[in-house]
Amino acid sequence: MPQRLESQPLDRRQWQGAALFLVSLFVFFVSSIILYFLYAYWRRDVVGPGTTLPTIFLFSTLGLLGISGLVHRATVLVRKDRRMGSSLAIGGATLLAFGFLVAQGYAMWQLLESDEMRSSFSQGVGAMVVVLAVLHALHVVGGIIALGVVGARCLIGRYDHERHGAVDFAAAYWHFLDVVWLLMLGAFWITTAGFDL
Repeated sequence: MPQRLESQPLDRRQWQGAALFLVSLFVFFVSSIILYFLYAYWRRDVVGPGTTLPTIFLFSTLGLLGISGLVHRATVLVRKDRRMGSSLAIGGATLLAFGFLVAQGYAMWQLLESDEMRSSFSQGVGAMVVVLAVLHALHVVGGIIALGVVGARCLIGRYDHERHGAVDFAAAYWHFLDVVWLLMLGAFWITTAGFDL
C-alpha cells in the first residue's frame, strides 16, 4: 500500500514558491551582469570607458537602502501586532520607492544627454548601463505595486503575529533589489569612468 504524502503547511509552500521566484530573478540579473561585463570587455578596444556615471546614482542607492530598512522594520512591527506602525513603515518605503524611480529617471536622462553618449552611444557601455538600470527600475515598479497591496492589507488588519508571510516576502523582494542594484552599480563603476564627484 503506497504511503500518503502529507502536504506541507501553507506558509512553507508559499515561501518555497517565493524563494524559487527570487532565485530565478537573481539568476536572470546575474546573467545580465555577466553579459554586460563580456560586452564591456569585447568593446574595450573600440571605445574606452569614457562614460561617467551620474552622481544621483549614489543618492538613489541610499534611498534604496532606506526602503529596505523600512520594510524590515515593517516585518518586525507586524510580528508585534503593531498594525499602524507597520503600515506607516510600508507607506514610507513606498514614498521612498517613488523617489528612487524619479532619481533613476533623472539619471537616465543625464546619461542619454551626455556628450559621451551622443557621440558613441552604439559603441560604448553607456547604452548597456541605461538598459540594465531601466530593467532594474521595472522590477522596482513591481515592488511598488507589492508594497501598495501589502500596505493596504496591513492597514485593514489582514496581517498579525501569526499571518505575515506577504510582509516578509515584500521585504525579501526589496532586499533582493538592493543586492542586485549594488552588484549592477559595482559593475557600472568598474567598466566606466566612474562618478563625476
